Amino acid sequence: MVPPTRWRGVCAYDGTAFSGWQSQSNGKGVQDVIEARLAEILKTPVRLHGSGRTDAGVHALGQVFHFDAAWRHGPDRLRAALRAGLPPTIQIKSASVVAADFHARFSAIGKRYSFRIFEGDADPFLRPFVWSLERPRRLDGGAMKEAAAVLRGRHNFLPFAADNGTELEDPVRDLRRLDITARGRHLKLVFEANGFLYKMVRSLTGALVAVGEGRLTVADISRLVESGAPRTAEVETAPPQGLFLEKVFY
Repeated sequence: MVPPTRWRGVCAYDGTAFSGWQSQSNGKGVQDVIEARLAEILKTPVRLHGSGRTDAGVHALGQVFHFDAAWRHGPDRLRAALRAGLPPTIQIKSASVVAADFHARFSAIGKRYSFRIFEGDADPFLRPFVWSLERPRRLDGGAMKEAAAVLRGRHNFLPFAADNGTELEDPVRDLRRLDITARGRHLKLVFEANGFLYKMVRSLTGALVAVGEGRLTVADISRLVESGAPRTAEVETAPPQGLFLEKVFY
């Protein structure tokens, strides 16, 4: 009998039709779908452990998960078997054997997210993957970049996090990268840190867009960062559609 080994998987998914990554009672989490396929392949229930949650409507280019399973046919055949039975909105990018102490969440040392914005009325093919900003004026990119410079670094990011009803974690994070690039009406924000609080990327994006629209100033962002106080209605949460988990670092 083949002993169980620890497997690491990396997947991409279009989160539009899912209730997020995490397993849901309605079975509509990405985790639920992959677990069901693994159970078919391995003829036994399998529990996945992901690098972290993503909300309903959020996408991933490189979500990492691990599981323990007895499989004798090698990584390529496991990946092929998984891909054959999953919907086209989920792609298994890799599967590999890892050390028994690897943990998709607790072994991670950082993550990279991106957020895509379209200035205008995005067409139906783009709308599920951007924040479609139907505003009369274009964003002030210079002001947004000034605000991004204030946000970069090690700070208490509680003013840019939502309460998820669980015990409060350490709100200090090292936001080592926050880049803003524009190409025509397309804006891309890239966030990289040693970790993120609940809805932190969407809150930071909402605040930066408010700066671009003139509803908040760079001084307001500095004040919020220095306050370390819980988030208020002053900081908007950007919608989930434009958010992508790009990479998990180990």
